[in-house]
Amino acid sequence: MSSDFSPVAANPVTTHDYDLIVVGAGIVGLGAALEGVDRGLRVAVVERAAAITGSSVRNFGHIGVTGQSGAALEYALETRSRLLRLGREAGLSVSQRGATIAARGSDELALLALLAEERGSDQVVLATAAEFAETTPVRDPSLSGGAYLPLDLQVDPRTAAPQLAAWLEERGVTFHWRRAVLGIEPGTVHTAAGELHAERIVVAVNFDVDQFFPEVAAAAQLRRCGLDMLALDWSGRRPLDRPLLTGSSMLRYSAFAQLDGYAALRDRYRRDFPAVVDLDINQMYTQRPTGQLIVGDTHYRGDAILPFQAESSFDELLALTRGLFGVDDLRVVERWQGVYASAPDEFLLHSPGDGVRVASVTTGIGMTTGLGLAASVVRELL
Repeated sequence: MSSDFSPVAANPVTTHDYDLIVVGAGIVGLGAALEGVDRGLRVAVVERAAAITGSSVRNFGHIGVTGQSGAALEYALETRSRLLRLGREAGLSVSQRGATIAARGSDELALLALLAEERGSDQVVLATAAEFAETTPVRDPSLSGGAYLPLDLQVDPRTAAPQLAAWLEERGVTFHWRRAVLGIEPGTVHTAAGELHAERIVVAVNFDVDQFFPEVAAAAQLRRCGLDMLALDWSGRRPLDRPLLTGSSMLRYSAFAQLDGYAALRDRYRRDFPAVVDLDINQMYTQRPTGQLIVGDTHYRGDAILPFQAESSFDELLALTRGLFGVDDLRVVERWQGVYASAPDEFLLHSPGDGVRVASVTTGIGMTTGLGLAASVVRELL
């Protein structure tokens, strides 16, 4: 079998043998470890950071099953099943209240109606403007209706992945935190503290594929996508008991992209909401168990994402929030930047050598699809 590997000098400080080594402790890496330990394998996870600090904790916590299609829908459904199991067995807080999506305009409502016709009422339940306003805090005068998405789930983005890692450790998975990986080749992961050996290796490093396999990343047109998000003090207001999406969300998810009327809706946003298009905003909201309302999010891409965030982006997110909920006095309690892998395809899957698989979610659906994707990768390795 052809190989993309170049030899790396071994550091013989320590060696350990496992059945499966996972490089990266994000949601995809944790999903691979879960599948491995479920199958009775000796599993190690190698992570350069001291804790989970990347995309897996800098998101909405929305498991957006309904908005996916094709392979992404298959991975999302498996992720959903695994999260429900983790709620029972690992104590993860998993809300099964579904999600809502607000329609502001007849074209958005028509797109939701087409999706309901395609998927059925068990996946998309249409609502009138009055019904939607009765069950959500939305007070936008342009509200024309909406839909309820029963299959969608919600987790707390700050705690779900760390809780899963702790539970996996209790089940016998070995975590090598603060362990830089210097190179990967079949059967061996070279780290700053020695070699780790396993017949099977999963490389789940999100956008850092280019650090280990630059030719693979280049062939996939892999880049980094930065995003701006913030959290609001939502105390004293009507709670948001499930994720809330909007028309700009319809422009992001593949289930809508194949429907008649999608292109016309995209053109209307370009004409009527140029700031939303220019900042590539997905206007959506979730509420954490702490009560904070997560608001997002903008998107910008490059080979490197600079840490400097424009205040004008946050101004636009706040203006959109005021308009949707009909409120003026918003108090920001946190702002942050997320970064995830971005490419023309939704997933990067590659086999650079015997027993080694590279797996990344290359759009903003990692929490939605990551556990399912990882399980399929480990199954294929076995």
